Amino acid sequence: MDVTVVVVVWNMARELPRTLATLAADSQRTDVDYEVIVVDNGSPVPVDPALLELVPHGRLIRLDPAPPSPARAANVGIEAATGSIVGVMIDGARMVTPGLIAGAADALRLGPDVVAATLAFHLGAESQMVAAAKGYDQSVEDALLDTVDWRADGYELFSISTFAGSSARGWFGPMGESNALFMTASRWADLGGFDEAFDRPGGGLVNHDLFRRACEWPGAELVVLLGEATFHQFHGGAATGGTATRDELWAEYARRRGREYSPPSLTPRYVGTVPPAAIPHLRASIEWRERNPDPHSG
Repeated sequence: MDVTVVVVVWNMARELPRTLATLAADSQRTDVDYEVIVVDNGSPVPVDPALLELVPHGRLIRLDPAPPSPARAANVGIEAATGSIVGVMIDGARMVTPGLIAGAADALRLGPDVVAATLAFHLGAESQMVAAAKGYDQSVEDALLDTVDWRADGYELFSISTFAGSSARGWFGPMGESNALFMTASRWADLGGFDEAFDRPGGGLVNHDLFRRACEWPGAELVVLLGEATFHQFHGGAATGGTATRDELWAEYARRRGREYSPPSLTPRYVGTVPPAAIPHLRASIEWRERNPDPHSG
């Protein structure tokens, strides 16, 4: 395989089929040979193996019993990968754009030290943490998704979404994390994968931690996939509906790492193009950067 995509899921019977539909061969615009590994982290109702027929070389791994954190499941998927490039989606509720696989492969051709990252969006007009308090739920989201033909053109998801908190600065500001992160298989091994000490449900800041460690590896080069993204479906998970407060998550990270979390300070290179539906988000990204000419200050 050229590329492996690892998708970690827990209790996502509604969301996973859409995620896999956006990773299907007829959705991804690429000639790259890729596989998709779904790791079911002990869902109460196991993932239906037939869903893996949606994606090229689909494989299903189930952990049962499974720890509350998705870190172990992600590492199991990474260990099972056969691609020379491995991408991980630690939250399987995220739909993706059609150029994700091609963009990741293009980025990694720049060198073995590349960390290829994508921005994260939430479906809906505002952050789902905020929207949920105003009545946003799965039925509202289902109706919203019906307003665009995302199956024919996944880039249309940009027109019904907003930046997630970790990507609120847009394409030209620091990212807190990436929800579809690609590196060489050897670099994943160097890093030791995700830190399983982040053991709370949802993993806390385990994904942030991995992103920062990857960017701090000697010689690392951050490449952001311009015009590609992930789109979070509302499912009441740890980030959008969990019980832990943001302060608790930041405090846990500080205890484990001996420092407060801040986004990596690498200046990125960009690979990709901007589809028409993403232009309003591009404009917002430019406006943010104009207001913050030194995005890492303070």
